[in-house]
Amino acid sequence: MASQVIPAIVNGAGGKMGREVVKAIASSPDLKLVAAVDRNPEYIGRDVGEIAGCGPLEIPILNDLEGSLGMAVQEKELSVMVDFTHPSSVYDNVRSAIAYGIRPVVGTTGLSPQQIQELAEFADKASTGCLIIPNFSIGMVLLQQAAISASKYFDHVEIIELHHNQKADAPSGTAIKTAEMLAELGKPYNPPSVEESEKLTGARGALAGEGIRIHSVRLPGLIAHQEVIFGAPGQIYTLRHDTSDRACYMPGVLLAIRKVTELKTLVYGLEKIL
Repeated sequence: MASQVIPAIVNGAGGKMGREVVKAIASSPDLKLVAAVDRNPEYIGRDVGEIAGCGPLEIPILNDLEGSLGMAVQEKELSVMVDFTHPSSVYDNVRSAIAYGIRPVVGTTGLSPQQIQELAEFADKASTGCLIIPNFSIGMVLLQQAAISASKYFDHVEIIELHHNQKADAPSGTAIKTAEMLAELGKPYNPPSVEESEKLTGARGALAGEGIRIHSVRLPGLIAHQEVIFGAPGQIYTLRHDTSDRACYMPGVLLAIRKVTELKTLVYGLEKIL
């Protein structure tokens, strides 16, 4: 018996991550690309495979998400929308997909906790799976798990995240997620030993839950990097993950596409589906 082929829409198909996703889907026999969406007028009407660098796929890039969702609903199998767009549009994109019964896999960060909660409630009512993944790298999941283990032995921790200067949101969704995971353990961090004063606002970074500080760096030449630094008298323990090629995210993206069709609710974080 032939296995089912999952139809997929890539929203943000002309972007750096979108192109990688197009290539990954095109090379996966159990997935098929049915539509490509992007707002950039430079790409509209062009073959998405040629934009992605994997050869013609005979699928033009359109600036029409609603039309693409409507087309994907006609497919026999449950369809998936992979979203790598912009923080300003991702909430509406995900709501639209769920409304059409299309399963969203969201790599765009910048959603607020309230927006994620609202989308979770919307997905529950629609009994539609949705995956919001701040970081698709297996290595980052391992870093976060190591940070949780280390937190049992260290009371002081700070997070530094470094990204390319095209990233629109700060801190990164990955850094926020890491801080949330540490805060969920229920212990306070960084007990003050002196009364601090910032000579320049923001010098000590953003304050996440349980006293955890997050610092954001934006520079050309970077891709995506994160450090979790633990400190104790006489020692520093540093966990670091570096991305050198966006291809490292693709195993996680493909796993999410395959898993989301089995879900009936919203799930946040790659570690939940590994």
